[in-house]
Amino acid sequence: MGSNYSIILNGQSADDTLKQLLASTEVEESMDMPASIQIKLPVSRSSTGDLTYIADPRFAPLATLAVVASAGGSGAGGVAAGAAGAVGAAMGSPAAAPAAQCIFDGYVLAQKIHLETGTTNSSLSVWGQDASWLMNQQEIVKEWVDVTDATVAASIFGKYGITPADANTDNDSPAHTEDTHSLMQRGSDIAFLRMLARRGGKVCRIACADAPGTRTGYFAVPKLDGDPVLNMALNDPSNWTINSIDLEWDATRPTNVTARSGLFSDTSQANADTADSGLAALGAKNLAAFSGQNMTVLLAAIADSPGELTQRAQAVLRETGWFLRCEGEADVERLGTVLRAGMLVKLVGIGDVHSGTWIVWTVRHKITEEKHAMRFTLLRNGAGDPPPATAGLGGLLGVS
Repeated sequence: MGSNYSIILNGQSADDTLKQLLASTEVEESMDMPASIQIKLPVSRSSTGDLTYIADPRFAPLATLAVVASAGGSGAGGVAAGAAGAVGAAMGSPAAAPAAQCIFDGYVLAQKIHLETGTTNSSLSVWGQDASWLMNQQEIVKEWVDVTDATVAASIFGKYGITPADANTDNDSPAHTEDTHSLMQRGSDIAFLRMLARRGGKVCRIACADAPGTRTGYFAVPKLDGDPVLNMALNDPSNWTINSIDLEWDATRPTNVTARSGLFSDTSQANADTADSGLAALGAKNLAAFSGQNMTVLLAAIADSPGELTQRAQAVLRETGWFLRCEGEADVERLGTVLRAGMLVKLVGIGDVHSGTWIVWTVRHKITEEKHAMRFTLLRNGAGDPPPATAGLGGLLGVS
């Protein structure tokens, strides 16, 4: 069975002739970067002598472009009972994603043309980006007063017809008031929101909802306390669902933050030392427990209150806490579902350290008529039991 997908160009499904000509469709989706697409098709001479598709209005600048894909086949038992999808649930929304997944919804932004003598082997590559591009076309200078970060996000999303996710108001910042310090924007809307998201320990992205044109703006903390939506098995002789994976861990990341700030509201100094990111752990051992050694960094930040400083300190640990990484490849038909960024999945049968729940951080879909392959990156902020030789830095140096 081949791939099961459709391409929507300027609101209309691509005709069968065009779909059959497509050499490949590649979509990359990420938790912290814009989604992008590249489609490639051959170029030939038309009956009028012009080159085909290059001047096609469906591939003109800012033409709308969307891809909807589904698993099609039954897979090999990878989908957990009662689990359906991913983006909304993983970002805090209770709604399950439909079987057909809108994996890209955006705009055509660039073309690249390769021509050879007689147009043999000539090709056209069309590149696009999700709706966050609309938020990047004007740099703005604006003062925001008496608003929280989530209020700012909702206001900016609303300018572009994007629905804010319900989870955006969770873990919100304190209000930025005129008598303490207001919030200054100097840059494009999307750059400003991504800056606020990073310092608040959130992710900012635009995702297609149930259908192209229905967009949700996420400015939220990744939701890690749900159940995995599917099992991913490598070594099961009859029910393997992934082709290969590469695993790594990195123990050189901070585990503690020492945070200090003078307050605008009075002359005191706020302290917000923390070893807690505020995120649920995806394994029994966080980085400090896994490595047997703490690493502390100093954060000096502007804050209006001790609570805001604590949020900033936790944001540092949320960003650095993904110390386990898995990269791999799977086939949609074999896996039985379309992977999405933000989905929680469970790796099984790969040892105590790495087996367990992971979050899908990026997915690169490569779709042809014959196959829908997915190259994925999973992250984890907790591990199983550490290697038995773990002694901590003090033990390695012979220090008691």
